[in-house]
Amino acid sequence: MKVIFLKDVPRVGKRHDIKEVNDGYAMNFLLPRKLVEMATAKAVAELELRKKNIEIEREVQTDLLMKNLEELKGKVLHMSGRTDDKGHLFSGIHRRDIVDAMQKEYHASIDEGAIKLEKPIKEVGEYEILVDVNGKKSSFKLIVE
Repeated sequence: MKVIFLKDVPRVGKRHDIKEVNDGYAMNFLLPRKLVEMATAKAVAELELRKKNIEIEREVQTDLLMKNLEELKGKVLHMSGRTDDKGHLFSGIHRRDIVDAMQKEYHASIDEGAIKLEKPIKEVGEYEILVDVNGKKSSFKLIVE
């Protein structure tokens, strides 16, 4: 029986794959759990349309990401916090804090995982923050006061 996978099924097929599976396996396991649908001509045409839409959306997201990364270059982000006499912050600045500050000040949405920070920033000073998304890199300056 030819089916279209709606979800990933380990060792059988991935989402949007069209494969031939045993009739009993499809009727008793895959179809009742809505993991697949029958591969009719209409369903295959809809799948092709969905794949095209997903590809278009992926291209738009990539273009938006590149635009955001280009906007980050040369930006300076100022953050402040309470410090002791030696210039050590009482609470460190984490990735989430940097993402929130960028959103507030520049309206730039960055994924928290894209910011490359070895450890939280705990001292006053200037830092070069690296942003790496899918191999595309950019950076901006963070000034902690």
